[in-house]
Amino acid sequence: MEVILLDHIEKVGAKHEVVQVRDGYGRNYLIPKGLAIVANKSNMARLDGLKKVSAKKEAELVNSFKAIAAQLEGQRLSIRAKAGESGRLFGSITGNHIAEALKAMGIQADKRIIGMPEEVKELGTYSATIHFHPQVQVNLPFEVVAETSGG
Repeated sequence: MEVILLDHIEKVGAKHEVVQVRDGYGRNYLIPKGLAIVANKSNMARLDGLKKVSAKKEAELVNSFKAIAAQLEGQRLSIRAKAGESGRLFGSITGNHIAEALKAMGIQADKRIIGMPEEVKELGTYSATIHFHPQVQVNLPFEVVAETSGG
């Protein structure tokens, strides 16, 4: 069965690609879930329109991510963490901490798109990579500083 994929599917194909799949997989899984449509004449004619609409949405998405990336350019986050006398942290800094610091700045970023350099277990300066989109990535320096106890 030939289908047009409406989304990228791992080990099957890319979005808007015409692929050959087993009849049962196409009829019972891909088409009911809205992941593909049958590659007949009318749908093949619609494919160019689908590609244009998708390309326009993708361009808008990339532009919005570029605007956020420009906003982050030159910024440096400061993350407070509890640390011992030697500068060793109690725990470690994760992508979740970076996402919370960005949220405080008014930028929504899921922790899964934040690439941490290595395990951050000491005070100091590090750099995280934020993967907004395959075309838009930002290196964001951050500094881990000791929390002062106000007791």
